[in-house]
Amino acid sequence: MAHLLRGKQSGIQKDFSAGLDPQLFAIDEVARYGINSQISALAYDPVQSILAVGTNDTQFGGGQIYVFGQSRVSVVLPLPRKSSVKSIQFVADKLVCIDSKSEISVFSLESSRIVSTYTPPGSVTALLTDPTLDFALVGLQNGDIVAYDLDRQHPAPLRIPNLWKQQYPKSRLTSVVTLSFHPRDIGSLLIGYNTGAVIYSFKVDKAIRFFQYELPPGAPGGDSDPTASSIRRYPRLTQAIWHPTGTFLLTGHEDSSLVAWDPKDGRKVLARTIQDTNVDEPGGAAAIRGVTPGTFALKCPLFRIAWCSKENPDDTGLLIAGGTPTTSLEKGLTFVDLGQTPNYTTSSWQILSQYFEKPKRQHTLPTPLNAEVVDFCLIPRRSPHYAGSHDPIAVIAMLASGELVTLSFPSGHAINPTNQLHASMSYVHPFINRIDLAFVERTRWLGMVENRSKGPPILRGGAEAKHSMMRYANRNTLQAAHADGTVRMWDLGHGDEIENQTMIQVDMTRAVARSDNVDISKMSMAGATGELAVGLKTGEIAIFRWGHNKDYGKEIRHVEARGFGLESIKDRAEPTVKEGLLPLTMFEGQGRVTALKMSDVGFAAAGFQHGTLVVIDLRGPAVIYQAGLDELTSQSKRGTFRRSNSQTQANAEWPTCIEFGVMSLENEDYSSILLFVGTNLGRLATFKLLPESNGGYSVKFVGSSALDDRIIAIAPIYAELGDPAEATQSAVAGLREGRKVNGVALIVTTSGVKIFRPPAAKGAHKTFDEVFCGSAAVVRYQAAGYALLGLFGDGTAKTYSIPSLKQIASANVSHILDARRFAEAIVTPTGDLVGWTGPSEIALLNVWGTGSDLTRSLDKLLNVEALPPPRPTISNVQWMTGTLHVTPADMDALIGGPNRPPSKRMVEQRRAEEEQQRAIKRSATSSSSSAEKEGEGYWAYMQRQMQERTQNLNIMGDSMDKVEESSSNWADDVNKFVSKQKKKAVMGFVGSKLGF
Repeated sequence: MAHLLRGKQSGIQKDFSAGLDPQLFAIDEVARYGINSQISALAYDPVQSILAVGTNDTQFGGGQIYVFGQSRVSVVLPLPRKSSVKSIQFVADKLVCIDSKSEISVFSLESSRIVSTYTPPGSVTALLTDPTLDFALVGLQNGDIVAYDLDRQHPAPLRIPNLWKQQYPKSRLTSVVTLSFHPRDIGSLLIGYNTGAVIYSFKVDKAIRFFQYELPPGAPGGDSDPTASSIRRYPRLTQAIWHPTGTFLLTGHEDSSLVAWDPKDGRKVLARTIQDTNVDEPGGAAAIRGVTPGTFALKCPLFRIAWCSKENPDDTGLLIAGGTPTTSLEKGLTFVDLGQTPNYTTSSWQILSQYFEKPKRQHTLPTPLNAEVVDFCLIPRRSPHYAGSHDPIAVIAMLASGELVTLSFPSGHAINPTNQLHASMSYVHPFINRIDLAFVERTRWLGMVENRSKGPPILRGGAEAKHSMMRYANRNTLQAAHADGTVRMWDLGHGDEIENQTMIQVDMTRAVARSDNVDISKMSMAGATGELAVGLKTGEIAIFRWGHNKDYGKEIRHVEARGFGLESIKDRAEPTVKEGLLPLTMFEGQGRVTALKMSDVGFAAAGFQHGTLVVIDLRGPAVIYQAGLDELTSQSKRGTFRRSNSQTQANAEWPTCIEFGVMSLENEDYSSILLFVGTNLGRLATFKLLPESNGGYSVKFVGSSALDDRIIAIAPIYAELGDPAEATQSAVAGLREGRKVNGVALIVTTSGVKIFRPPAAKGAHKTFDEVFCGSAAVVRYQAAGYALLGLFGDGTAKTYSIPSLKQIASANVSHILDARRFAEAIVTPTGDLVGWTGPSEIALLNVWGTGSDLTRSLDKLLNVEALPPPRPTISNVQWMTGTLHVTPADMDALIGGPNRPPSKRMVEQRRAEEEQQRAIKRSATSSSSSAEKEGEGYWAYMQRQMQERTQNLNIMGDSMDKVEESSSNWADDVNKFVSKQKKKAVMGFVGSKLGF
């Protein structure tokens, strides 16, 4: 009976929810955006141009791998069991992952599914793959190295024992730290143990060089610890990498030392840190002073080192994460530009050591202050070789907080991720503090394509799956406020084809002309006009409007222009934006912006924590109303705006929710533009916006009503149809024709809901049973009717009929959304729920579904036509002088054993070679030697190669002998000719004297 009575009390004669059946209410998980947990690993494939991001297993989500491509291409690869991602590497058409439980998972990029798993016999500490090999080498904690066949999906017979233990039997707790193939000779493997480095040769199956960093007494070492400099020390190794051409190798140590070595004879070239050189010599660099007198500063560990090169692999530099003093505020990436590598065969030892001692230049790639870079991922232009550090154009740095920073390389300029990286990566670039949603008209959104200067695209791979297109649906346009003061907007979609996939960005730091204390508290976007209002915790409100930047490409000085309570900020547009949302005007208020609403008809309203309400007419623009809520008490004629004087003094009151509508007030026979303002104490104030003779508008307070709790949603609706009675452009245009809108206001508080005719009628009321409502809105399901949809503190989403407010259905969503953040969730008019699942991920749900999970992506990642370039090899001179050339095919036999069947790649390669041979045979007669080579085995091939090199050397020797013989004969002929000429000259002289 209560719900029947509410229908009469609300002033609504029709049941707007009559066609809604409880069976229609089923939650579909449509999509997820963002990163579910803290980022732990990054990998980039320059051949496919895709990026992989691995996460840790935390309370917010399990470890999984995101693979991002161009535009909205995205695939999520879950791990086979609950664990964190430690390392990920691309290998041709596969992705290899090591998790925190030392399990290796192999994913296929073609099918986007896991194809095999392998648990090595020990704890995994290092992983090495190569784009040209079908094997993964796995370093173990006990110092052994095992191999896994990625193609045959089983362990390979190769096992390299603990070489350091064999050389130094007394060493203890020796584990593999890093593994690295020689950049040009894949048959040489650099093994980094925690005690030193070893070069292992697959050709001779043994270690050929050992490298151990020793600090004699008196040497400061990397950390310059004066208390330990009096003893002999062996700093533990943390990094071991090759020079891009294999000329040198570099080891990094736990004391922040960087040691360059000569791999040919094992000699140490130079030991240095980022700041000092020759730190391995007694009496070297002094300790860095600490914060207090008499102390010294420790250094951050060397988190990651990459030996980068330009297009010429001999022009190199070191990119270092870590190694800076802990007292330094700037802890970005350090780039040591070493310049052109000296010729090893013609350079003295002094020149080789000066190459590391006196680099060409050194600078820091800046990151946010006090933000420590713990890892990074280079973005090469084309080649996946040279350990992924050949000719990079950018670097993605991972901070200790899990955030990402993208920088150009080697200049270090910040790269805007807008329209460069996937939208999900923007959630950690940097973190998002707040989100809002605008229901933007489709045609308006299709025209909002930002024209911003940017560099070459970072991600170009992948292909999106096709979806159905909703041509007549408004777009769910998300606004995301980031920690650095930027706001990015993009289309969430409805699980359909997204026509305009681009992002739009505005920068509040430029709008307010400061870089600190820019914390965004509220945002609002007009769905019909695309205008955006952004409010800060410090009280400023900036309004942006779509337009062309007349000062594009120019950095101009701001000229202060104030009027009508506002300041013009048109000249603060970003110089890199040619067309987009540009700053228009700014209002400076008092205290935090607690409520903000941008209307579709040219008005903006804002509430502040000090209780002030401001209304702005954007046609001026001008402030047309500004007053405190306490000033409205004396103007209230219906009800009391304050319950008592004691409550006024005890509880501060400020706006929490603002909405514009068009309807007739109680006891009025005409309609007006109305402004509804809800407060934290449960008051609803109603204002009229009245036209004036000069073309402007004025604001008039008409009354208030008291509710039971904080107001979280205001929904003006038609009393006859149930449609929204919002202040749309068509509704305001109808006021000129005398159109009357018979409407009511549906007000939702945290503890109940009320439907009444404003400003102060009694209406119908319902209290939520022992649960609090976080967010709510009136939603529609096709033509079946309208209902009230809310998210509640017990983790459920519930719908209530209108106007009887009877519960229709309920469903649990706490297993998807974070119930603690329901107050930040958004309910759209179409029944979509947008809420947080963790600190940096949101989910898009739809309540009018079938209870399905629709988040599995059908996007394609692999481009079969994109093939990796050939691996760099040794030079002809090296081959002629005796260096044995080992090809990837040779490595397949050395690692997989002689009985290993050909891999899929080898079969395809052999098929291509056979086809090429058939083409050659058709054009010319094949030689008998080629027929013999077809059936030869691996060892026969190696023997033939040695014979060919010997023959070439013999031919070269014969040629040199012939050259020597020819030169000798030519010299004899010259001598005979000179002697003959001398004889003729003498005889002629004597004959002339004698008169002959």
